[in-house]
Amino acid sequence: MTDSLGAAWAVAWVRRTAQVVAENREELIELDRQIGDGDHGENLSRGFTAVLGKLDALDAPPGDVGSVLKLVATTLMSTVGGAAGPLYGTAYLRAAKVTGLPELDSAAVVAMLEAGLEGIVVRGKATTGEKTMVDAWTPAVEAAVQAADAGASPAAVLAAAAEAARAGAEATIPLVATKGRASYLGERSAGHQDPGATSSALILEAAAATAAGGAS
Repeated sequence: MTDSLGAAWAVAWVRRTAQVVAENREELIELDRQIGDGDHGENLSRGFTAVLGKLDALDAPPGDVGSVLKLVATTLMSTVGGAAGPLYGTAYLRAAKVTGLPELDSAAVVAMLEAGLEGIVVRGKATTGEKTMVDAWTPAVEAAVQAADAGASPAAVLAAAAEAARAGAEATIPLVATKGRASYLGERSAGHQDPGATSSALILEAAAATAAGGAS
């Protein structure tokens, strides 16, 4: 575990994310089938597979975290259909703009997560309680801020964010969706976990696991 996270960590995070999304593809498809189009898992898995292809085709390793996140953003925007592509693409793009650094300390990790959330909110025009990925990202950012303020390491900040994101995703189960495709179901959307919040938790858990594993 290191005191800062660099481009090598970001690349490892992306690779772990692709693996985790692929492993949970069927779960995400099923969650989305219950309250959406049923394509979230397939779209996201295809998108991150494309990201891996772009990473493997690079002539040289990325020099900073922002370069990695920008590659993810542009690839997801061009390959992922539905709402997920624009939402995640905007999140990664906003995060890329504040992470053009060789190494991220705890404050920079918080800035990255805050920028990602801001991108999702601006693009999706959603707020908490509407049964969207915002319900995972908002508590994640809040937990990251608290951890960083308490002097936690970058890896510990990500761990706090991931834990809060998972709890936030699970807390969407009783909610009635008022945004996105799920809102068409009205009261029938209650009782199902939001697929976007779930994939958000998976992505942040991948970030934390990669940091804990020592990739810097």
